[in-house]
Amino acid sequence: MAKGKGPRLPAGLNAGALQQLAAKMKEEAMRAQDELAEQRITVSAGGEAVAVTIDGNLRLHHVKIAPEAIAQSDLALLQDLLVVAVNSAIEQAQTLAAERLQGLGGGLLAGM
Repeated sequence: MAKGKGPRLPAGLNAGALQQLAAKMKEEAMRAQDELAEQRITVSAGGEAVAVTIDGNLRLHHVKIAPEAIAQSDLALLQDLLVVAVNSAIEQAQTLAAERLQGLGGGLLAGM
């Protein structure tokens, strides 16, 4: 690289186009995050003994425990079911987020 020169941009891509690309990608990312916040995922464990609902941003919104699960008086089992349900919901929300964000900015460079 010649002295005093920085890295070169790909042919046909100037600084203005790069700024537009970055702005478009940022806008798409913000839109995707907003959509994920609205997405709800409900997961059950132990049949229908425990159900949890989270959003695509991993915020817990609801926990439902069936009366039968409480009546069994097995606190350790109930706690385990809650952990299983929450972890499963988190995994599903992370998968959803990865799928939504994976294509972000895809194909934008092809149009430059």
